[in-house]
Amino acid sequence: MTERLSQSERDAELPALGEAGWGADPARDSIRKIWKFATFSEAWGFMSRAALAAEKMNHHPEWTNVYNVVDVTLTTHDCDGLSALDIKLARRMDKLAGAGVEIQRDHSEPVECLCKLHAAAGPAAG
Repeated sequence: MTERLSQSERDAELPALGEAGWGADPARDSIRKIWKFATFSEAWGFMSRAALAAEKMNHHPEWTNVYNVVDVTLTTHDCDGLSALDIKLARRMDKLAGAGVEIQRDHSEPVECLCKLHAAAGPAAG
């Protein structure tokens, strides 16, 4: 069975992930990140690359995708909390996303995809 991160491991690993846009969810003992890609195709490409990496690690994210937005939560189910696998997958996903992707850092804000923003702007925007 996989073990949860110790407090010293959390202190060492989580600040750098926080700088990269990962936010801790203490209620679930998980980390979450929301990427906003320029297009659906870019979001889907990222998810495809991330899925292959996750499969190789035998560690799978909880995620949703709406148009250009990919919302990821990482936690290890067999230990019911954060483990080294989550840290490793988070770092790998950051590399796979590449530079220039918008990160929604405030997880308390609603997540809005481009299609919703285009609809609000009217027919000329879409």
